[in-house]
Amino acid sequence: MSTRRTVSQKHVLYSEILSVTSAMRKNSRWAATTYFMNTRASALGSNMGLRMSTPVHDVENRRSLNKEIDLMAGFQELKRAMRDVEDVSSVPLPSILGPFFAIIRSPLSTGPITSAALSSLHKFFTCGIISTSSVDLDAGLVELSSTVSHCKFEPSDSSGDEVVLLKIMAIIQDCLCGFGSVLGDVEVCEMLETVLTTACQMRLSETLRRSAEFTMNTLVQTCFSRLHVLDAASEEEKLNANLEDIEGEVKMSVATDDVSFGDDASTSAPEPPVSAGPRVQYGLPSILELLRVLVNVLDPNDQKHTDSTRLTVLGILNTAFEEAGPRIPDFPSLKALIIDPGCKFLFQLARSDNTSVLHAALRTISTMFDTMRRHLNYLCWLTAAGTPAPDTPLLAPTEPDKDTSTQSRPSVPPAQGQTRDLLLETLNQIARHSSFMVDVYTNYDCDINCENLLERLIEFLTKSVYPIHHHDHLDIQQQNAQFLCLDLLLAFVNDMVNRAQGASQPWPSEYPAPESLMQIKSQKKLVLSAASKFNAKPKTGLAFLEENGLIYADLSSEMSKAQSLAKFLKSCSRLDKRLLGDFISKPDNIEILRAFIGLFDFKDKPMADAMRELLEAFRLPGEAQQISRITETYASIYFATQPAEIKSEDAVFVLAFAVIMLNTDQHNPQVRKRMSFEDFQKNLRGVNNGGDFSPAYLQNIYDSIRKHEIVMPEEHTGQLGFEYAWKELLTRSRQAGDLMVANTSHFDIDIFKSVWKPVISAIAYAFITFDDDYIIQRSVAGFRQCATLAGNFLLPDVFDFVVVSLSQATGLLSENLPAQVPNYPVVDVEGQSVTVSNLSVKFGTNFKGQLAAVVLFNIVNGNGNALREGWTQIFEMFQNLFLRSLLPTRMLQMEDFLGGVSMIPLRGSQPQRQASRNEGGGLLSALSSYLMTPYSASSEALPEATDSDVENTLCTIDCVASCRLDELYSQIMHLDLHALIAAIRALEALAHDRTIAKLRQESSDDGNPAEQPFSLPYDPASVFLLETMVSIACQTPQDIEDLWPIVFEHLSGLLSTPEQYSVLLVERAVVGLLRLCLIVAQFPSLRDQLYVSFDLLAGLKPVIANSVAEQIISGLVLIVQKHQSVIRSQTEWNLVFVLMRSTISHPEASRLSFDLITNLVSEGPEQHVSPDNLPGLVQLLDDFVSTAGLTIENQQHRGRRRDATTATSTPQLERGKKAVDLLVTLKKWLSTSQVPSMSKEQVWRQLWLPLLSSLSRQSTNASREIRHNSMSQLQRILLGPHEIFSDSSDSQREEIFNRVVFPLLDELLKPQVFIRDPPGMPESRLRASALLCKTFMHFEVRESSNQSDIRILWIQILDLLDRLMNADRGDQLYEAIPESLKNVILVMQATQMLVPPSADDKRSQEQRTLWTATAERMERFLPGFLTEIIPPPLSEPPSESS
Repeated sequence: MSTRRTVSQKHVLYSEILSVTSAMRKNSRWAATTYFMNTRASALGSNMGLRMSTPVHDVENRRSLNKEIDLMAGFQELKRAMRDVEDVSSVPLPSILGPFFAIIRSPLSTGPITSAALSSLHKFFTCGIISTSSVDLDAGLVELSSTVSHCKFEPSDSSGDEVVLLKIMAIIQDCLCGFGSVLGDVEVCEMLETVLTTACQMRLSETLRRSAEFTMNTLVQTCFSRLHVLDAASEEEKLNANLEDIEGEVKMSVATDDVSFGDDASTSAPEPPVSAGPRVQYGLPSILELLRVLVNVLDPNDQKHTDSTRLTVLGILNTAFEEAGPRIPDFPSLKALIIDPGCKFLFQLARSDNTSVLHAALRTISTMFDTMRRHLNYLCWLTAAGTPAPDTPLLAPTEPDKDTSTQSRPSVPPAQGQTRDLLLETLNQIARHSSFMVDVYTNYDCDINCENLLERLIEFLTKSVYPIHHHDHLDIQQQNAQFLCLDLLLAFVNDMVNRAQGASQPWPSEYPAPESLMQIKSQKKLVLSAASKFNAKPKTGLAFLEENGLIYADLSSEMSKAQSLAKFLKSCSRLDKRLLGDFISKPDNIEILRAFIGLFDFKDKPMADAMRELLEAFRLPGEAQQISRITETYASIYFATQPAEIKSEDAVFVLAFAVIMLNTDQHNPQVRKRMSFEDFQKNLRGVNNGGDFSPAYLQNIYDSIRKHEIVMPEEHTGQLGFEYAWKELLTRSRQAGDLMVANTSHFDIDIFKSVWKPVISAIAYAFITFDDDYIIQRSVAGFRQCATLAGNFLLPDVFDFVVVSLSQATGLLSENLPAQVPNYPVVDVEGQSVTVSNLSVKFGTNFKGQLAAVVLFNIVNGNGNALREGWTQIFEMFQNLFLRSLLPTRMLQMEDFLGGVSMIPLRGSQPQRQASRNEGGGLLSALSSYLMTPYSASSEALPEATDSDVENTLCTIDCVASCRLDELYSQIMHLDLHALIAAIRALEALAHDRTIAKLRQESSDDGNPAEQPFSLPYDPASVFLLETMVSIACQTPQDIEDLWPIVFEHLSGLLSTPEQYSVLLVERAVVGLLRLCLIVAQFPSLRDQLYVSFDLLAGLKPVIANSVAEQIISGLVLIVQKHQSVIRSQTEWNLVFVLMRSTISHPEASRLSFDLITNLVSEGPEQHVSPDNLPGLVQLLDDFVSTAGLTIENQQHRGRRRDATTATSTPQLERGKKAVDLLVTLKKWLSTSQVPSMSKEQVWRQLWLPLLSSLSRQSTNASREIRHNSMSQLQRILLGPHEIFSDSSDSQREEIFNRVVFPLLDELLKPQVFIRDPPGMPESRLRASALLCKTFMHFEVRESSNQSDIRILWIQILDLLDRLMNADRGDQLYEAIPESLKNVILVMQATQMLVPPSADDKRSQEQRTLWTATAERMERFLPGFLTEIIPPPLSEPPSESS
């Protein structure tokens, strides 16, 4: 394997010597070799002992040419020395480089010659002559460093000269980057100074300066990389130990003035340092010096440096931070330099009007923050917080109640245009850390003495998303700012979501506990309020402080009230310093003043520094007495620290006054003649306990005050005010320590609670306004993430706000819905009917609206439990989609009791309420008047639907399908209680607005009230909302106790004035109410609500009740069948029966009612008869029988039939017949054994008597069959062996006749009753007369045993029989009555009730009276009938009348 052959190093050396000497010979100085030869001859002769004569005139010439000759001779000697050397690396490096160094250092050299020498040095680096194996490498490089740093040559043309400088920088780069390990701090500083000076000299060309800047960046990168290998502790220790020596040697400066290449500050190049042992590689001293120089150049108040210079240095400093930023804070000296004045200068440059400087400063700030943010605390954050909010000054307080005079920070006008964009870009770069917002919150918002920086930042970002100037067309710059702010907000939300999903880091144990920070945050609000109140009125503020435990809570034997208050006053930075000074210096507050000043640590502090610290804590009052009190107290406390030079407390007092006067004299612009030191010294003669202060002591005080003014709070603005604010900031930064940095989720819920509303509003605005796809995509993600956070943090308000914001963007919310659905065209698309409406067309073209809808419903799907007020928007969109036939079929249906469903009609005509429905109509026959298809019955012309309209409608249908509305509807049934209640309330509110509220409004707008009440036309949306509400409530029976009040309120509102609403709406309200009652019946706590509902339905007007009778009874039947046990009391049964009675005229309803009663009364599993429902059952059955009679009468009136026996058999008649049988069936429940809780008297009056009265009434029914059956049943009961009739009382027997039998005959004798059935009525009268006689004989003749007085009753019977005989002269009745009467009289005679007079006449008074009354009454209609039946005795006794 062959080795690579290269040119020999000796050849390279010779070639470079030739190159340099050739360049020299081109110059007139070295053009001739005479001098060189003569000089050599002279030297040779001298060496050989010869004496050479020299002309006098040549002496001076030779002296001037010695330097030139020596430069050339050096190369000749090097060539001769190297002639016999084979290995160049064996020769000491300084010997090889010496001639080249001499040329570079010589001012006699020209640009081309120096350039050739520098090229040679560069060649030596590249070919290896200068290498790590070179002899005396360190000495050679040290000399090289000194040489190139002090390069001298005569200027010629500028371009050639700049080539020299370029080569110098190349050599420095070769040296420092390749052989830095053998360079010391001094050499490195020399080289860095050379390159930095070149980069900053404005007279040089742009190319050269940029090249120098590039080289400087490379060198800085190399130097600062040393920090990664240096031990910080040892380097700092060395630095402190050798500080004085290092400062004398390691020194850099930047010359930006025009410096010629031939003239330098020093007239001759310094001698290269002599190596005194192994050299130490450069380290912290040179890096510190470099950093010091760079930072000092940034000072914006230093007029020596221009913005161009600062721009260059900012780039270099940024490179340093990029290379070793995380390592710099480990070195206290470097960290201190960065913090002050580095951050101060950067902060000021970040407000530069020069856009380039601003950009460079912000870039450096962002790099510094990225690499050192943990160690900067307030300082870098202050820079980051400088982003201006619209219409507010930078760093201005955000609290509205805070006095701006209390803020000592500089006020900067808001940035605009490109400056604003740069600031925002920087803020985006800084905020890319996922913990950024958390860090801001924990370090600032949770610090009592800091502003709520996070809230302020979010406020700025959210406001900046909106345009500052409202133009039709936003300029690109403003839109870019909006995008940047939105991006920051979305990143903030995204980071929070990531933490919630597991990216959260544990909170470091060395930091204060999160709970304590949150306590500080809550206390901060109190402190701000207290400070505001104190600034307005100290007395009020103190009361507030004490009330909230901010003062006096730490009282003890060591802590007095004055000390507690003073501690707060000193620590609270929000107080008005002027007011504070006035407050503590009042005579009443002397103890507070003493405690306040006692909090300062004046131990070992010079007088000027102690006064400065004190007077910067508050504003010195203007009144002399107040100043005197402050000064006296200060003198006492300061003297107690035993200060040097001061011998008495009075001396401190006088000296303090003198310091205050000196500060005013030296720095008040109105004072023209300043106090000299001699004047100051003269004023203080003899005040130090009779002696004088030493001149040195007073000189120190004088110089301190003269050079550095004591800046009192709120006294200065501009640069002086900034310096004071910066000093205050540094103090707070030192107190706060390092920044707390942790990407934790501990504070996320509190952060999110404080900022969610403006954040979501800004995202919604961006989504609606911006057309950029990326922004829209990010906004959609932001909505999702905000909804996720709302669900995680259980913040329904946030979720509601997201839903509301998105719903407004959908375009599916309309303010005014039409009262009647317009006539939309319906087209057939692939077998599917598509309704083309204005909404479907518009929404189909609204991409953002479709996107918002999909996002909205995807967010709500699965997160319904987090929703509260947002349900209103959800159901409002449902409503609008329903009216355009865009909802899924399941959501368009109405449910009924028996499981049937039907579609909600979109259009309908108002039916006649008075029209009765035909027998056997279906359960939903009310819908027959409505159009089950939306448009078929309309006479309006259908508008044409274009192909474009159909296509847009299909887009809408696809979007609605993507929203998965049916899934959301299903999820509603499984919501938690609070969310479910919110959903029902939203539905009720929407339904209320479309019905009750609308009716109230339109009724009030009707200026001419008519007799007929105003009624609303059919509104399908109100039916839809009602059906949805009821359906949800019915499918969540477990929550009916909470949902019932909401739904019932709406239903009762509709049913209280049903005549003002459409029939279908009322019908659906009734169905909904009864469907809910089926569920309510299962809950004992709602039992009373069941009967409230029954009462509401029972109160419907007849015409309304008839129109919804079928629905009422269907629901009622189900309730009674399924929940019969809940109907217990007589009142409850009566309500049920009242409902049934109100619908008895309706054919289908009456059928259902009668079936229910039959089941209750008849034998079977559903049989249920009790004392509570028996009277009601009797009454209801009686009504059914009466209805049958009315049916017969109606047929007779219409002339259809005259003979009741041949009357058409109708369902009503059949039910009437069966009702009579059921009435009789009830008698088995009337024994006292069946009702042991009731007395015999109660059984009679409450149970028996109503039953007998009902049969009595129905014995006059128009139906002959019913009439005769009733009379027969009545007779059987009255004459039967019933327990209730045994031992009957007089009153009971009297009620049988007066309330049962007599009313029956009275009714039969009425003409209007007779005409009901003229052919059959005589027979009925005949039966009634027989019933009368039999009942009398059964109860009065046989059972009375002559114990009661029956005269009145007997006479009433005779009257009735008289009327019966005379009412109809027909043979049948006329003959039957006397026969019946004869039987009665005979029985009465047999029982000695009716006894004729006799000769001895032993009758009782009652017998005499009864006989006489009977004889007189019967003579009127049957003369001689009584004597015929009971003949008188043969001998008449004297007449009783005589």
